[in-house]
Amino acid sequence: METSNSNKQVEVLNDLIQINNDRIAGYEKAIEGLDDKENEDLKLLFRHMINNSRDYNEALEKQIGLFNGEPALGTSGAGKLYRAWMELKAFVTGGDRAAVLSSCITGEETAIRAYEEAIADEELVTELQQLLLDQLSAIQQSYREIVALREVAE
Repeated sequence: METSNSNKQVEVLNDLIQINNDRIAGYEKAIEGLDDKENEDLKLLFRHMINNSRDYNEALEKQIGLFNGEPALGTSGAGKLYRAWMELKAFVTGGDRAAVLSSCITGEETAIRAYEEAIADEELVTELQQLLLDQLSAIQQSYREIVALREVAE
């Protein structure tokens, strides 16, 4: 595989690692904002999603290693194409369940768009597409679950 294509694969995978790091940071922030016992179900769900993102990153990092690349550290931050979970920083005003869930929905929508763009990248090697499709499917399921919880909370 040529070096420029390998570099492109690593770049795409690193963008997704940063998105997953954003998800982890966002759900950790959401857990902090939900301090009452009425929201233990959300805390449990968010911890599950944090663990999923860690698993996704582990799989992505393995793929980066196959391209002799270095995995990204940190979150997407300023200047990156994707800025997930920024809404969550603004919500921490009392841990309103519906507000927390709405912020999580925004973050999940950003993650879904990032995965869809990565999968649509014509330079992405076919072997990676199934991994990304599987991860996208799981994120879409999380999104549907959060939407349903928000509808109940409203």
